[in-house]
Amino acid sequence: SDNYRIEKAKGLKGLSEGDTLAISLNAEEKDCSHFFYRDFEDELPQLTGNKENSVFFPLRTSDHHIGFLFIGGKANGQPYLDRELEFVESLTIITSVAIFNSELFDELKLTNRKLDRRIHELNTLLDLSKEFNLLTDREKIARIFKFALLGQLFVRTFFLIYKTPESAKILASSGLVKNPTNTEIEDIFKDCPVDVFKPNDQFKEKHSFIKLNKISHLVGISVQGEHAAVIAVGERANGEPFAESDFNFLKSLANLAVNSIQKTYFLEERIDKERIEEELAIAKSIQRGLLPNPIPEVQGIDLAAQTISSREVGGDYFDIAKTPDNGTIFAIADVTGKGVPAALLMANLQSMLHILLPVDITLSEATERINDLLFKNTPSDKFITFFWGKYMNEHSIFQYVNAGHNPPLLLRSDSSEFEELDEGGLLLGAMQTISPYVQTDIKLNPGDLLVCYTDGVNEAFDPKGIEEYGEERLKSCILTHRKKKASLILKEIEADVNQYTDRNFQDDLTLLIIKATE
Repeated sequence: SDNYRIEKAKGLKGLSEGDTLAISLNAEEKDCSHFFYRDFEDELPQLTGNKENSVFFPLRTSDHHIGFLFIGGKANGQPYLDRELEFVESLTIITSVAIFNSELFDELKLTNRKLDRRIHELNTLLDLSKEFNLLTDREKIARIFKFALLGQLFVRTFFLIYKTPESAKILASSGLVKNPTNTEIEDIFKDCPVDVFKPNDQFKEKHSFIKLNKISHLVGISVQGEHAAVIAVGERANGEPFAESDFNFLKSLANLAVNSIQKTYFLEERIDKERIEEELAIAKSIQRGLLPNPIPEVQGIDLAAQTISSREVGGDYFDIAKTPDNGTIFAIADVTGKGVPAALLMANLQSMLHILLPVDITLSEATERINDLLFKNTPSDKFITFFWGKYMNEHSIFQYVNAGHNPPLLLRSDSSEFEELDEGGLLLGAMQTISPYVQTDIKLNPGDLLVCYTDGVNEAFDPKGIEEYGEERLKSCILTHRKKKASLILKEIEADVNQYTDRNFQDDLTLLIIKATE
């Protein structure tokens, strides 16, 4: 720089210690032993006194230019003798080394103080890190964060905004005139950049809360590339301005606090997830208990049934139960939706079916009662596709009602054409019963095969999600394996669907295979 500050002055009019002068000289001119003012009058400031014999002595060490010593002319007007100039030059050399060493020592002391402070800050951060890692209580984390700001940076006014999955909220604060509204919190979080930010007048006008609480700086915190938090601080209590090292400490402290706070949310989510998984495991066990296990033996019938849920619990249902008149009820159903709501509705259907088993009414009447109860007690967007039949072994008669379910496929022993059992009525729970459900009787001869299934079979998609498995593939699989036992036919259908979907089920899958025997 060409600017020089006057450290000491005597006998100069208009110039005082602390004033700044501009001296424009090149490096070679600054490196000489001395030069006379008269030779460089244009490049030097206007100085009063005897200019003719005034002399500049550069203050320098072997490597550094420090400044100048200016002396006016002698009081008697005589020029300086060579020995006098040599004496002053020697004096300036000694003085320059002393000044340089003094400045170097001051700089070293300042550096050591900064280093000591940095080491103290790092030790503080290390201690805080250990303490934060042990905490799972957000209030305790906020309290430690507050004490660290007060004790280390002397900040009395601050607030910490953290972005939760639902909204941004203040988790810690101190010295605020008033608390911000939810809208103010969201707006401040949205407008604060991810870095140290000194709010300008425009920002303060937009966010009056910042101006009201005299917030001097905001720091946006990013976690894994996402804007996660905002730290706002007021002026320091000791009146000192924030240095870069202060902001580095603040950002490090904020990151520790935010990571610890984030850990508490993750811990809560994990606990909730584990609790839900435990509840679902219990629900799955209960749901499996509602299904017949083992599959009962029915005279004159080779029987197999299985359900596979796409989730822990599902909405598919099958049942096999004896009636008081020595008949056997076969049922299969598919509740809209998946998961727990569907499973609850399925359990409701199962209980209604078993309540009606001892009642001496027809399948048509029983279906009507179930439908009206479901319509009355379930939401309008919940309904059930349902198929059930009653097999009378003495006469080999199978009575059935289809309430909007995928028509079961009947393959006679002497035919390759399928019959669809689609007589019945509306699906359950969609609307109040207006017209009776139609009950149909069919005779099952030895070798006849009846395949009941839910839409998880025919609507299963290929791995690309483009084409469904479809009824034609199902029929082809049945024809190929029709001579096998019911349990093997079920396994062949399941294996064929597994292969087609690459075991990627998007819906519950249920099969009920009935094969008439001698």
